[in-house]
Amino acid sequence: MKLVLLGPPGAGKGTQAETITRKLFVPHISTGDIFRSAIKMETLLGLEAKEYMDKGQLVPDGVTIGIVEDRLSQLDCDEGFLLDGFPRTVNQAEALDKILAAKGAALDAVINIDVPQEMLVERLSGRRVCRCCGVSYHMLYNPPVAEGICDKCGGELYQRMDDAENTVLNRLAVYNSQAAPLIKYYENKGILHNIKGDNPINMVLADIGKSLGLNWV
Repeated sequence: MKLVLLGPPGAGKGTQAETITRKLFVPHISTGDIFRSAIKMETLLGLEAKEYMDKGQLVPDGVTIGIVEDRLSQLDCDEGFLLDGFPRTVNQAEALDKILAAKGAALDAVINIDVPQEMLVERLSGRRVCRCCGVSYHMLYNPPVAEGICDKCGGELYQRMDDAENTVLNRLAVYNSQAAPLIKYYENKGILHNIKGDNPINMVLADIGKSLGLNWV
């Protein structure tokens, strides 16, 4: 099954993607992970992406389309995949259609997780990440035992620059401005499935399964 997972920052796409891909036996392709890895390695692409991400802006289309096309050409994507973080614009969506059409394929469904903005701000601005092992915490939903210290390795916890409240609000504004035409694009193609994302995680997963005609919970 070839899927795209949409939703604003903080919608819980990563959590859902992990379970969906495990149940469907398809790879999870996250452009966010690719960019974070490149930033950590301080590659030219990583440094370029960091400039945009630190400002709460989206990485330009030209930087991402080639990366995704190369990833989809790998053998583990032949039977399906879940794209998370791509496409973000209609231009990217049209590019994805062309990439798949060249392979004689097409998307099966686009899952859109919808969450109220006030909940997204709360989720994102409360996140803390370990500098040593990368484990994430949340000051309200999943706090560490000792404030500022990772339970797993004892490393220092910090707030990523793109999780600061002002940056979060900017990220959401940018996302919403570009998501509206993208959502309409897939709605017009008849493959969009809107999922209420402020429900408990298991309920969101069950609703995604039902939208795909699968009873996996």
